[in-house]
Amino acid sequence: MSLVAYARRNPSAILLVVQLLGVLVYPAMEGSRPGRVAFEILGIVVLVLAVFSVRATPGLTWVSICLGIPAVALSLVDAFNPTDAVIAISGILHAAFYFYAAYSLLRYMLSDHDVSVDELFATGATFTLVAWGFAYLYVFVQVLVPGSFIAAVDPGNDRTWMELLFLSFTTLSSTGLSDIVPITSWGRSVVMLEQLAGLGYVAMVVSRLVGLTITKRRT
Repeated sequence: MSLVAYARRNPSAILLVVQLLGVLVYPAMEGSRPGRVAFEILGIVVLVLAVFSVRATPGLTWVSICLGIPAVALSLVDAFNPTDAVIAISGILHAAFYFYAAYSLLRYMLSDHDVSVDELFATGATFTLVAWGFAYLYVFVQVLVPGSFIAAVDPGNDRTWMELLFLSFTTLSSTGLSDIVPITSWGRSVVMLEQLAGLGYVAMVVSRLVGLTITKRRT
């Protein structure tokens, strides 16, 4: 099977792989203008792949496109002329887009009682989409209320995108390994919502797919 055919049959797998690669290469992109541009281009690639994944689910493609196009445009503006207003609006649009994509993948996984290979990949892809969405919410909160998040290292400055993404992953997975701490009411409110989302995801989605897989094998 060719890569193109595999991607068409398993769009969630491609989305998950690109997002995980992004986690590995993002640190090399921080701190320079070319790196910032490359960072935004990679973000655009993830957005396009997410739209493609939504097309394979019961989600409405036009909704994802309407959210994705302005998010892409603001990503490019943010790369060359970042301002607080652009960063805040971009953060909200990105968060809405990733949450909608995650919702569409959830509908896709819960629409039947058969567990396909792509649905197993969608389990991981949905988790990363939710983590990305909350990370962008943290960006918005940080612009809205400066100093909402502090760290043991360099506590006086705003947190970088990678730091906020790290906070999102550790909160959503309930590992509690992050050295980033929310210190304002807005920051703590969003963190609590993500903790609840992570708990519900494991309890409702992952356990259901595991149960269906075991039942199918026994049958």
